[in-house]
Amino acid sequence: MRALFSVFAASALVCVLFPHAATAQEKSEPIYEMTTYYVGLLYRGPKWTPEVTPEVEQIQKGHLDNIRKMAESGKLILAGPFSDGGNLRGMFVFKVDSLAEAKVLCDADPAIQAGRLVVEWHPWYSAKGIQIVQPAKP
Repeated sequence: MRALFSVFAASALVCVLFPHAATAQEKSEPIYEMTTYYVGLLYRGPKWTPEVTPEVEQIQKGHLDNIRKMAESGKLILAGPFSDGGNLRGMFVFKVDSLAEAKVLCDADPAIQAGRLVVEWHPWYSAKGIQIVQPAKP
């Protein structure tokens, strides 16, 4: 019991004498481990049209299904459209071993195969482990 009291007293003394000791570590800059991701910017392709036809709807359904499949594999960590109506239509962010692997995944997309979209590639160096946390399913 006396040893426990001594530890408690010593801890209290440190806190009184050095009140900022604990907060100095908390306020230090975080250390990030970095890695390369591959960003695909999706633009209107040569076969893009504004008309909504049954064929276009089928291509879009296949495009969304492919996005889900790539996300479920853990290789596509972010995807989404741009909503300003311009030529830049959307973006993919991949965490894969190479640009070639990201290209293979995109080449399987029905909208790219149909020529409705084309992809411009950029390696992106950012914090390792970034992810989108999905809400829990009810």
